[in-house]
Amino acid sequence: MDEFDFADAPDRRHSDSVKWDVAPGELPMWIADMDLRTAPAIIEAMQDKVATGVFGYEEPHEDYFDAVADWYVREHRARPLTSWMTFCTGVVPAISSIVRRVTNVGDQVLVQEPVYNIFTNSIVNNGRHKLSSDLVYDRTSLTYSVDWADLEAKLAQPLTTLMILCNPHNPTGHVWSRQELERTAGLCLKHHVVLLSDEIHGDLVLQGPDYTPAFSLDESLRGDTITLVSPSKTFNLAALHAATVITPDPYLRALVDRGLNTDELAEPNLLAIPATIAAYTKGSAWLESLKAQLRANRTRLGQALGECRTDVKLVPAQATYLAWLDCTALTSDSGEMCTQLRRRTGLCLSPGSIYGGNGNGFLRMNIACPPSMLEDGLARLTSFLTV
Repeated sequence: MDEFDFADAPDRRHSDSVKWDVAPGELPMWIADMDLRTAPAIIEAMQDKVATGVFGYEEPHEDYFDAVADWYVREHRARPLTSWMTFCTGVVPAISSIVRRVTNVGDQVLVQEPVYNIFTNSIVNNGRHKLSSDLVYDRTSLTYSVDWADLEAKLAQPLTTLMILCNPHNPTGHVWSRQELERTAGLCLKHHVVLLSDEIHGDLVLQGPDYTPAFSLDESLRGDTITLVSPSKTFNLAALHAATVITPDPYLRALVDRGLNTDELAEPNLLAIPATIAAYTKGSAWLESLKAQLRANRTRLGQALGECRTDVKLVPAQATYLAWLDCTALTSDSGEMCTQLRRRTGLCLSPGSIYGGNGNGFLRMNIACPPSMLEDGLARLTSFLTV
């Protein structure tokens, strides 16, 4: 675990970083990228590629797809066939393309709010309607569950043609069990709804059973599923623009592939292939070290909230580096709370209201950072909460 150093963060102020485009003295702990250097093997692969000095057109070959398949065998005990795979320049571009190709203008696309807010953009910006089967929150146990009757009723609506699942779930950090995933896929199949599973956080399960990739379901359930995976969140490679679309059914895959190619989303940039291969073939030890650091950061956050004796609760989570804070005892307007938190302390968090459903009154905090940065953020947060 000491092989990799997570003690300090690269200085990204005054760069092109979206996250760090903040005022002097402010501390951004919102956008979901890490303030940690990626695995050395990935950096080396990128440097080797740049050193060639030739930057022409590229396309992925079997070594890329084999690297993806082998990773899922080693890390998640599930092997997708390489024939199911298509390269794409990102998970979100893939979602938007699939929305356009698999559904029609005016159709309903179902989500489970509170959920990653960019899903809404991909739906509404393409002329479709968002329909949410909100997750049920138990304020006593601080846990989320599915309202199965509501989910089925909304999947059964004639205009519902696609469901976007966040697996594991952002922002709650919930890892769907195989039984939950099977039940969801079964309902989608029953009502002729394509299930699109965003699994970008799948490698970041920190405790409990591993997540279940949608492509690993029984053949009778996976026919109408599309799985999106990427090293982006796992290895802090958001700007790499590399993802893989996994579609077991050949007819659905042909439809998806045509959409990705029509939208010009199936061609990699200079570094996408070597960096992805390096991540998936040489990144396991780094990932284990990262997850140890994330567990320590999450534990420290829980301790800090307990020590300041406020009514803010850390919602238990099995996955992701995003902490979901229940502030409903203090506010019903998390947007205003974030505004005041930033104004008074310089700490930038994400308001739960942007994730829909019952997210108002919650805050999302990115804890993928060195311990010193975490302590800075915790000092700002607890000073605000205890005034």
